[in-house]
Amino acid sequence: MKIAGHSKWSNIKRRKARVDAQKGKIFTKLAREIIVAAKEGGADQETNFRLRLAVQKAREANMPNDNINRAIQRGSGEGDTLKLEELYYEGYGPGGVAVLLEIMTDNRNRTAGEIRHIFSRRGGNMGESGCVAWMFERKGYLGLDKEEGLPAEDDLMLLALEAGAEDFKDEDSSYAIITSPEDYEKVKDELMKQGLTPATSEISMLPTSTIRIEGAEEATEVLALMEDLEEHDEVQNVYANFDIPEEIMQAL
Repeated sequence: MKIAGHSKWSNIKRRKARVDAQKGKIFTKLAREIIVAAKEGGADQETNFRLRLAVQKAREANMPNDNINRAIQRGSGEGDTLKLEELYYEGYGPGGVAVLLEIMTDNRNRTAGEIRHIFSRRGGNMGESGCVAWMFERKGYLGLDKEEGLPAEDDLMLLALEAGAEDFKDEDSSYAIITSPEDYEKVKDELMKQGLTPATSEISMLPTSTIRIEGAEEATEVLALMEDLEEHDEVQNVYANFDIPEEIMQAL
């Protein structure tokens, strides 16, 4: 399974998240994820896998505990309630790139219109439900930056596979470890026990195939669409299947 596009976009999002964290924007999205997770599966993190992951993600972003607890209470009905609906929107970007959006909104009609406008403005188009979802699979994704102190590639791959990973990939400046959603925590825990802290760790929708983007102009258009969608307050996650060559990414 080729997931270079995911890796590059994931790394871009990681850098962007640090900027967003400075202005508190990311906390709003993290709180929404916690609220919906608590609403869906209850406030007990031991039995609610999704909530446990959402809280871990919030803590990794240095979200204050008070914010986390307040979001859990809102989701479980203990505090003031927020009527959020979880949706997936789909479409195509420049070059035929498939785009899958995870949305949390309290007004689906307003949000649909705004997302459609972003697609149109950036050379893409919003599609019908199911038009691209079949191109993605829900997987655990653990990205390790290549740096001093990391085990040799063969040793790292053996460690990951023995821990229960499905796949191991060399992705330019990082290694990607792919798991089933069910084995994600087990594999991550094993890495942590070995002193390996993933730079990126998430349950994600990974593309089963990618579209190679040729040329800086088209790459710029694709990334502009991705960033505009990410900027929308009610877009929780953006998934896409583009593959931009490393030399173009470096130039950009």
